[in-house]
Amino acid sequence: MFIYLDESGDLGFDFNNKKSSTYFVITLLVCHDYPSTLRFRAAIQHTLRQKLNNKNHRNRLVNELKSTQTSLTVKEYFYKNVNARLEQGRWGLYSIIADKKALLAHTKTVPDTHRLYNMLAHNVLKQVDFSSVKHSVQLSVDRCKAPNERAIFNHYIQSNLEAQLSINVTLNIEHENSHCNTGLQAVDLFCWGIFRKYTLGDVDWYNTFQKHIVWEGEYKF
Repeated sequence: MFIYLDESGDLGFDFNNKKSSTYFVITLLVCHDYPSTLRFRAAIQHTLRQKLNNKNHRNRLVNELKSTQTSLTVKEYFYKNVNARLEQGRWGLYSIIADKKALLAHTKTVPDTHRLYNMLAHNVLKQVDFSSVKHSVQLSVDRCKAPNERAIFNHYIQSNLEAQLSINVTLNIEHENSHCNTGLQAVDLFCWGIFRKYTLGDVDWYNTFQKHIVWEGEYKF
């Protein structure tokens, strides 16, 4: 099993700052086998080649799809390519949404952001059914943390997922740059769509891929 994890929004709690989001979202793209990851890679590469790096854009080479810089038309083209290459059921999306204002009102103090991130990641990973995994789980996370924070995250996730995994299943966690990992680019697109649903009520992109959401829930505190 291959899992790609990304987030949208921020974990700042200064709501007077217009750049601070009300919601924070973590989304997983779960591929049940290696061929599925290859087909996502092909869909990303095909979209880049046909829509962003075609002959009309030769002076502006784009090497990754970014949610905030990609139009709805291009996102839909990417999704159409995924569906053409993959059977439904070979992949799915899981997403947890934190209402930061509600969380702050509940806790009365500003939460430790690194701990909150790890807790949210663990909560959404708990929703994945690992019972059919025979050999390994590969978790890829966007490389945005400092080295010590990555080590704490890895230890926290490994410790808490052990009970869900068979004794013969290994868990590997890699922190990678998104421009080198097409799975991370894909989950970034989906996560942004879920984030837009909660922050702005914009469901144009969300409605396109909604049928592939296996689990979507707000963080309970």
